[in-house]
Amino acid sequence: MLLDSHSIILKMIPKNRRERLLSQLEDGALVIISTNPEQLRNGDVHYPFRPHSDFWYLTGFTEPEAVAVFSKENYTIFLRDRDPAREIWDGERLGVANAPKILKADKAYPISELKTQLPQLVKNAVMLYYDFKPCTLDDKIMACLMATNMQSLGECLNEMRLIKDKNEIALMQKAADISTQAHQLAMQKTKVGLFEYEIASIFDASFGKNNTEHAYTPIVAGGKNACILHYINNNQVLNEGDLLLIDAGCEVDGYASDITRTFPVSGKFSVAQRQIYQIVLDAQLAAIKCIKPGEIVTKPHQIATKIIQQGLIKLGILQSDGKLSQFYMHGTGHWLGLDVHDVGSYKKNGQHRQYQAGMMTTVEPGIYIRKDDKINSMYWGIGVRIEDDILVTENGNRILTKNLAKTIDEIEHLMREK
Repeated sequence: MLLDSHSIILKMIPKNRRERLLSQLEDGALVIISTNPEQLRNGDVHYPFRPHSDFWYLTGFTEPEAVAVFSKENYTIFLRDRDPAREIWDGERLGVANAPKILKADKAYPISELKTQLPQLVKNAVMLYYDFKPCTLDDKIMACLMATNMQSLGECLNEMRLIKDKNEIALMQKAADISTQAHQLAMQKTKVGLFEYEIASIFDASFGKNNTEHAYTPIVAGGKNACILHYINNNQVLNEGDLLLIDAGCEVDGYASDITRTFPVSGKFSVAQRQIYQIVLDAQLAAIKCIKPGEIVTKPHQIATKIIQQGLIKLGILQSDGKLSQFYMHGTGHWLGLDVHDVGSYKKNGQHRQYQAGMMTTVEPGIYIRKDDKINSMYWGIGVRIEDDILVTENGNRILTKNLAKTIDEIEHLMREK
């Protein structure tokens, strides 16, 4: 069973979350939350299963094909029952008999009984909260809900997930620490002539050694590949004079880290690389510094874009009337949590919202210079992004990934210590 590995999640935390959610809904409200069945990769081989983040957040249960139904009076869960024949192949299941005690549920039924039991559970609901998700369980659920008043759970639940509690922060710090160690090792192992996938394998091994998984498909992009924002082929040779951009992070009990570092394959930045890198670093440091309770969430991007624009104009790469989006075409950060691009709105009541303690965001400015006859060729193929994970605290912020080399001197020093 996937229970012992999630012991923190499976204590009273999901119960408290369900109660807090229900306290924000009207009397007589009923919530339905589901998670996907396993998905086929090819033939009879399945992808590794990960529960839907909302379901995980509210139940702590990590098995596939399950539905939770709860109100202020009752908590019922539908799940796969024990199957000795399948468990020989796939491992032990929690099962219906064990579910009430382990998951703090009042009742449990086999998922096969969803169609017959769900109509009885929802018939007296004043309002039903359910969010349609593209999975095979939706059709079964929706067939039982045709005559029920329904609303989306998204806004209320997203607001809850946006503010992390101390347990979530601890998990994210652990994920950041493991990922930091992997990035550091990658810097030390990189050398001319290796392939991107050889460096990617360092993250596979580091995350596996710590019993964690990738939070997303890693980007290991050498040279001009760094100018492809979501480059995941990771199959080209690392050449002398190239930079290597690595965007990789693990997740611990579902909670993600998200780190990017860019460094020279040879261990020493060229003049042009130093110039571009320092602009991005200055932008990132200034953007991080402004993050604190009460500051609007767009401020880091405003600061970063201004510094990058001024830096590129000074180098003659960008004209004063040019479009910065040619070289910097993405946002400066995003929410981080159970999803890498986590839930939570960036506006509230029509206005850009302010940071609050407990929010977790990335800060990741970048510059990407493709081959262009109008730009000095010394800058062609330079792609730089620097990304850290930031917790908003009561008095400012805390950088979860602060121990990873980031300045030019720190990176070159670390790479000399191979």
